[in-house]
Amino acid sequence: QVQLVESGGGLVQAGGSLRLSCVVSGRTFNAYAMAWFRQAPGKEREFVAASSWSADSIKYSDSVKGRFTLSRDNVANTVYLQMSSLKPEDTAIYYCAARTGIVSDSRYTYWGQGTQVTVSS
Repeated sequence: QVQLVESGGGLVQAGGSLRLSCVVSGRTFNAYAMAWFRQAPGKEREFVAASSWSADSIKYSDSVKGRFTLSRDNVANTVYLQMSSLKPEDTAIYYCAARTGIVSDSRYTYWGQGTQVTVSS
């Protein structure tokens, strides 16, 4: 069983930064593509960023490209999301997800419980 635990969320002012972390346990971490999704109140969950197992392929949604950076540490079994230039519209619950196979913006098998990010104007 794969477990994902996110941390690092919080309240930040617009223009500020946060770094989210997701620790993965239970299986070989470097076998998984990893991703971040988010869900704002009243909206559907949306893709934010994803990385292949080797981090040689990283994808971002247009809404965060240039402001967010995904990275992973396969020794520490951790994936990170560095968020900069935050906007109020980035407010959401952020979820970490994992899947076997190629990097993708959908069809993830394992999910964390989420961490709240709130950006004040």
